Amino acid sequence: MKKQLSHLDRRSFVKQSTLAAGAVLMASTLDAKAYAGLADDTIKVGLIGCGGRGTGAATQALSTAQNVKLVAMADAFRDRLDKCYDYLTDQTYADNQGEQQSMSARLMVDEAHKFVGFDAYKKVLPLVDVVILTTPPGFRPIHFEAAVNAGKHIFTEKPMAVDAPGVRKVLAAAKKAKEQKLNVVVGLQRRYQTIYTEWVERMREGVIGDIVTSHVYWNSGGVWTRPREEGQTEMEYQMRNWYYFNWLCGDHINEQHIHNIDVSNWVKDAFPSQAYGMGGRRMRTGQDTGEIFDHHFVEYDYADGSKMYSQCRHWQGVANRVTESFQGTNGSAPKPGTLLTPSGYSMMKYNDKNDPNPYQVEHDVLFEAIAKGEYQFADAEHGAKSTLTAIMGRMATYSGQIVTWEEAMNSKVDLMPERFDWDAMPKIMPDEHGQYPVPTPGITKVV
Repeated sequence: MKKQLSHLDRRSFVKQSTLAAGAVLMASTLDAKAYAGLADDTIKVGLIGCGGRGTGAATQALSTAQNVKLVAMADAFRDRLDKCYDYLTDQTYADNQGEQQSMSARLMVDEAHKFVGFDAYKKVLPLVDVVILTTPPGFRPIHFEAAVNAGKHIFTEKPMAVDAPGVRKVLAAAKKAKEQKLNVVVGLQRRYQTIYTEWVERMREGVIGDIVTSHVYWNSGGVWTRPREEGQTEMEYQMRNWYYFNWLCGDHINEQHIHNIDVSNWVKDAFPSQAYGMGGRRMRTGQDTGEIFDHHFVEYDYADGSKMYSQCRHWQGVANRVTESFQGTNGSAPKPGTLLTPSGYSMMKYNDKNDPNPYQVEHDVLFEAIAKGEYQFADAEHGAKSTLTAIMGRMATYSGQIVTWEEAMNSKVDLMPERFDWDAMPKIMPDEHGQYPVPTPGITKVV
C-alpha cells in the first residue's frame, strides 16, 4: 500500500511526500533562457487562462517562498487578461521573514508578453520554466500536451479533459512527463489538505477494514450565468458561458464533482469498472444554461465488488452537501477527519482549524521541488483517470445505459470543434427558439 501524506508544511512536505512513487533527484530543468536582469534562481512562470481560477492560481504561485516571477500571460479574451493582471498588481504576499510585500515586484509581464487568442498558449511556453493551465477544461489536453512537449513543469487545474479522446491524450502526455521527470501537480487540492491526507492514510491502512461503500456529494446551488451580448458570435457566447457546454466544461459532474469522486478513487487506490445512473434538467432549463444536466446520480462498481454512490446537483433552495463518507467492514468514516468503530467509538476526530490552505500548499510544494531540482509530483495520471470516472458517470446518465471503464476509455465521441476561431461553429448549436439540445436517456449515444 502506498503511504499517503501526513504533513503539509512547506519544508517537510517535499521530504516526506510519497504521492509520486519512486521520486528521485533530477537535474534542474529550468529553462536556460533568462530575461536580462533576472537572478539565476528565478523561476519564470507563465499563466494560460486568466479567469477566476487562473487569477487565484497565479496569486498562490506568486505567494510561494521561492524567487518566482510571472513573465507571460495568455487568454482568449483581452479583458480577462487585463482584469487578472490588475488584480495581481494590487495583492501582497508574505516574504521569508513574514513581512508583507507588494506582489507587483513579482510581475514582469510587459505588453509584448500578454498574448490573446486561441493560439496564445504557444507563445507563452518558450518563455517560462513553469506553466499554470487554468483555461476551461476542454482545452486542457491540448495545452497539457504542448507544455509536456516543451519540457515545462506544470500546475494544471482539474478536470483534465471533457471526453475520452482528451483523456487518452493526457495519459500519453503524462507518460512522457514522467520520462522527462517534469513535476506535474493537478488542482485536486484535497490530496494536499492535511485533514484528508491523514484520514485517507488511515483508511488505506485498514483502520475501518475493507471499504464496502463510498458516498460522495457535490450538491450545491450552482454557478454564474452570463447573458448573451449583442454582436457576439456563437463561439464567443459559448466561450464566455463555458460552464454550460460539454466541449468546454464536461458538465458539473466532471468540473466540480470530480473532487469528491477522486477522493473515493484515492481511498480505494482503484478506479471503477462500470457506472449506471440517471440525471436530467429539472430546475435549470433556460436558454442561458446550455446543454448540461442540473442533477446526476451514479452508482459506480469497483472490481472488488464495492460501490461508490455519487450525487451532484445544481438546485436552488434545497439542502446542500459537499463531502465524502465511507463504510468499511470494521467501522465507518462519516465525514473527513472522522473514523468510528461499528459501535460508534471514535478512532479519529481531526480538527483542521490550523491546517494550511491546500490551494496554497499545492504551489508551495511544487515550487520548492522545482527550486531544489527534485522530481516529486506526477499527478496527471490519477487526475486523468478520475476525470474519466466522472465522464463515465456522465455517459451513464446521458444514455441511461451501463457504461464500462473500457467503453468509456475507448469512446470515439469527440466533443471539440473542428477548428478554433471566433467565426467557427461549435458542434452544439441552439435551435430557432434559442434552446440547446439536451441529452436524452435511451437515445443519446455516448460511446
